[in-house]
Amino acid sequence: MQKSEARTPYPGTSASLGQMLGLAEAYLAAAYKLMDYETGNPLQSAPMRLVSIQAVELYLNAYLLSSGECAATIRALQHDLGKRSELAIKAGLVLRKRTEAHLLGLSSAREYLTSRYGPELAHSWSQLSALLATVKEVSEKVHPAVRAAITRQFAERPRDPNAAACADATGAKL
Repeated sequence: MQKSEARTPYPGTSASLGQMLGLAEAYLAAAYKLMDYETGNPLQSAPMRLVSIQAVELYLNAYLLSSGECAATIRALQHDLGKRSELAIKAGLVLRKRTEAHLLGLSSAREYLTSRYGPELAHSWSQLSALLATVKEVSEKVHPAVRAAITRQFAERPRDPNAAACADATGAKL
């Protein structure tokens, strides 16, 4: 059996900034929808916790991409929010010290994995209020930065020299 020479690109490798930001926003919206759970049982919060952590990861990915980091470097971080946030901060993202510490704590406690596969570790999960404050701050700070990067990309894109001729022929306005 021969292996194919052409490999399928890793998912997300060719995603645009807008697509990455849109996916982060979709996960954030899903996290808010999952907030209706039985508060006395910590396992009931696991889906909301997992989706919130995924939203933070995607927001940080979008920020790193907008800062010029390559997709392969970001992918190599796996699900380490600590390393992601350190790179994002070095690239200019300003977060509260408490948020920085929480992102490092999520990574060191491997909360992404334990909320998926470790119900016996629910007692070790961070406070939901801290997680919600983290996802809120990350989304509120990353969204405008990435939107600004998208606007810059659009403004800096090369103009098609044939665009005027095409517009004239079709009657379209540029």
